This record gives sequence, C-alpha cells and structure tokens, in this order.
Amino acid sequence: MTARMLAIGLLAVIVGRGPCLAQVTAEQLAAAEIRTEKVGDNLYVLFGLGGNIAVSVGTDGVLAVDTEFPELVPRYLAAIRELGGGRIDLAINTHWHYDHADGNLVLGPTGTWIIAHASSRAMLTKDNVINTVVRPPFPQKAYPAAALPVATFTDRMQLHFNGEVIDLIHIGPAHTTGDAAVIFRNHNAVHFGDVFNNAGYPFIDTDNGGDLDGTIAFCEAVLKELQPGATVIPGHGAVAKYDDLVAYIAMLKGVRAKLSDLIRGGATLEQAIAAKPTAEWDARYGDPTRIVNRGYAALQRAAASQRRR
Repeated sequence: MTARMLAIGLLAVIVGRGPCLAQVTAEQLAAAEIRTEKVGDNLYVLFGLGGNIAVSVGTDGVLAVDTEFPELVPRYLAAIRELGGGRIDLAINTHWHYDHADGNLVLGPTGTWIIAHASSRAMLTKDNVINTVVRPPFPQKAYPAAALPVATFTDRMQLHFNGEVIDLIHIGPAHTTGDAAVIFRNHNAVHFGDVFNNAGYPFIDTDNGGDLDGTIAFCEAVLKELQPGATVIPGHGAVAKYDDLVAYIAMLKGVRAKLSDLIRGGATLEQAIAAKPTAEWDARYGDPTRIVNRGYAALQRAAASQRRR
C-alpha cells in the first residue's frame, strides 16, 4: 500500500463515516499501540484498540482476521512488515461491528479482498444502531461499496492459504446474525470474534438478532471442531486455550439457566438484575450489566416466539 493510497482511504473515512466511532475517542486512537503475540509458525495475534486481529504471514501473502479502526491500519501494517509480511491480501470480518470491521474502509479501497458471512455483508450495506446497554445506542453508518466484502458464505467456507487449511464456520445467530469462526487447522487454533470474549462477559447484540441460546450453540459447535489444547483467539482479551472455552460455555449455560428460571417465575428485568444471576462468575468476568440485560431480552423473545407457535 502506497502512502498516497492510504491517504485516499483515510480521507474517505473522514468524509464518509461520522458518528460510528463515537465510542472511541481521538485521544485513545492516537495513543493506541500495536502489540504482537506469536501463537504458531507464521500465525500471530495483533492487539490494538478494538477487536483482536489474527494474521497469517507466508509465501501466499498476508491474511488478517478482523480489521480494527482506520486510524490504526498504518500501525498494524507496520507490525506486519516486522513479521516479514507486506500488504494485507485477504481480510476476514468475523462480524460487522465497527471495532472489528471499520479498517475495511482503508483496506478495501486499497486492494484487500474482504470475506464475511452473508448476513454481515448485508448489515454493512445499511445504517444500523448498536445498543450495548452500558452506553447510549450509537449509529454505525453504511459502508461504501469499496469497503464491503467481495466474497460471502452462509454455513461454511474453506480457504487454502500459506500452506494452511482455513475453515470459516457459521452456526446461527450468536453475538450477531453473521458471526464467523475462523479455524486454522494446521495450528489447531480458532479466531472466534466476539462470540467468545476473554475480557469479560459477552455482548449479545439482541436488538440486531443476536441470541444467548445461539451463542451457546455456536461455542459448542466450534468446540467440537477443535482438538484439546487448541489456541482460542477471542474477539477481546488475552489469547486463551481449549479449557477456557469449556469454562466459558459452562458459564453461559449457568447464566441462561438462572435467567430462564427468573423469567418463568415472572421476574421483570429489574427483578432479574436484583437477583444477581451471574454472582458466581462475576469475579472472573466482571460487570454483568450487558449479559443480564441482553440475555434477558433474548430469552424473553424466545419465550414469546414459543407462545405464538
């Protein structure tokens, strides 16, 4: 990528985006540094500000999973060059949320081929509102055509890149309706996107079709694709292992069971919050506000759907 091309890409971001970056300040973006962790031969994780980026560097070029923020693209490209790579040839979006996909706005117009689940591409073509509960709902604007995925899949897609078999898997609505788990078969490693969050409880984008039951089903299905000892790259937080994913699934099932009991007993959201259904896991996962609120909404929606049948 030339300096001129990058400048054009950044100009498009400044002109075309507006409020979608409201959750991240200019000061945070200016101060963000890229940290690199090697998880296997030619496979790395880049930590910056936003979703973790997995990078495969090899004879075929560079493949990245998730693209963070436009302002950070030059910084993580510099980190990739230090690993022996160059431009990003292929980028996979694990889902459409801005902190995982806004780098498309620079990478797409400068020649990177972007891949995503079909639902994620559809969401990126229109304006959306993300309600994280802990902050006011905020808009994510539609992406220009040059920043959209050029290839999509529905259930599975397989790539052969840098001597590795890479499987993209979608199970159903989970964190969003368009999540992709990216399995690096040679490494027994997976990038989970935000279906697996190792920095706290997950955010389930219930207003846009995300689902608590679906998150559990998604995690369980991907776990079956892995071998014990697998490396699990979360959407946020430190790189984890197979056993961490097992514990995460157990937590999700426990929270679901307690919320379901409360809902069956007629508890309002306020009463469910007061009952502290996540208490036994809070020391590990932190603030439960989002999972209780969004999990309650998802289970209420599922219960209403059952009643209508």
